[in-house]
Amino acid sequence: MNRIVVGAHYGLKDWLVQRVTAVVMALYTLLMIVAVPTAAGGYDGWRALMSHGLIRFASFVFIVCLCYHAWVGVRDIWMDYVKPTAVRLILHALTLLALVGYAGWATQIIWRL
Repeated sequence: MNRIVVGAHYGLKDWLVQRVTAVVMALYTLLMIVAVPTAAGGYDGWRALMSHGLIRFASFVFIVCLCYHAWVGVRDIWMDYVKPTAVRLILHALTLLALVGYAGWATQIIWRL
């Protein structure tokens, strides 16, 4: 009997990544909704809040999840709607470079405070 493998589970990992990263980002948002009002007003209060190790770590995890979530979503858009392979690969590369750059820049900002 010849079985044709059609990839029935293709995309399951991406689906799961989208859900997990969305939950992490939602939890971070709730954390910040609670934490930001407790910080004293102004730049000094914001700096004190962001200097806390837990907030920095949570912010870093949020940034990584945001970039991974965006990568999966934008990559799927390119795969679905951009038919020429060369253009699609260029868009994939540019998207990936931008997201890695954004993640690096945001991490630098968080740990510089």
